[in-house]
Amino acid sequence: MDEIDRQILDLLRHNARLPVSEIARRVGLSAAPVARRIERLEASGVILGYVAVVDYGEAGDLDAFTEVTLTSGTDTQEFDEIARQVPEVQEYYTIAGDPDGMVRFRVRNVDHLQQVVNAIRRTGIVAATKTLIVMKAWDRSRITDGSGPAG
Repeated sequence: MDEIDRQILDLLRHNARLPVSEIARRVGLSAAPVARRIERLEASGVILGYVAVVDYGEAGDLDAFTEVTLTSGTDTQEFDEIARQVPEVQEYYTIAGDPDGMVRFRVRNVDHLQQVVNAIRRTGIVAATKTLIVMKAWDRSRITDGSGPAG
C-alpha cells in the first residue's frame, strides 16, 4: 500500500459514492489505474464494504451508552457473548477500571431502551448499569471538507 492507495481510501472513507473519475482527478491518475487499485484493495480485504451513513436521530432512532458493572467473579467474556446476541447492541467495549464495560445501543425510543437495559440486567451477571442518552453526535470520519458533518 502506497500513498496513493491511502489517498484513495481517505476519499472513499468520506464518500464511498465518489465516482472513480473524480477520485482519479484528485489523486492525479487516470480512471483505469484507480479502478484497478480499488479492486485490489477490495480483493485484499483492506476495503471490507461500503455503507450508507445514516443520521439515526433524523430517522427517529435513539443512541445510548450504558456503563456495565459485572457481578464479582464474572469473566468479561460472558458479557461479550450476551452483548452479541442483543440486536440493539451496536458496540461493546471492555474497559479498564470501573465500570467493566461500555455498551452502545440503538433503539426506537426511551421505552425500548428501558426494555433492553432491563433484559441485560436480568442476565444475572450484571451488578449495575448507568445509561446515558445521546443528545447530539459528531463523528470525525463523517467530515467531508473539514467544516462539518458529511451530508
